[in-house]
Amino acid sequence: MSWTPERVDKLKELWGNGNTASQIASIIGEVTRNAVIGKAYRLNLAVKSISKKSGVKQASQSRENAAQPGRKTRRSKFASLLLDKNFEPENPKSLEELHDEICRWPIGHPDEPNFYFCGRKSLKNFSYCKLHVLYAFQPKNKKEDLIEKDKDDEVPQFIEKKIKSA
Repeated sequence: MSWTPERVDKLKELWGNGNTASQIASIIGEVTRNAVIGKAYRLNLAVKSISKKSGVKQASQSRENAAQPGRKTRRSKFASLLLDKNFEPENPKSLEELHDEICRWPIGHPDEPNFYFCGRKSLKNFSYCKLHVLYAFQPKNKKEDLIEKDKDDEVPQFIEKKIKSA
């Protein structure tokens, strides 16, 4: 198949109207989607930014979903803690000053002279304050959920299957 001047004009018209390469290929006939894309590139037709448009829609939808009442994301939890006026400020502590009731989150590198630990009041049964618990503990993934469900058994099922297949 060769690109005749009529086909090229039709390609330019359809491309300008916002049709996809697949649609243009089916309208012109005897042309593949890739051939349409290649010819459009060689003709220096304006690049379509469909992915950018759909990305903007997805981003705005995710913002709308995040704004739904009753649904708090990790990011919103961080922001709400940091913006809370009653949130306890850091109380820098050295290693010798640490005990069970304060946050032991390290700030800086131990080799640096200004290294310290957070020092805020820690949450019950945790070594860290509210903010650092959010940093330290990630949400469970599906595999961890499977392991947790099988905790009653001595050997999780997926490990048992691997043992049998070996």
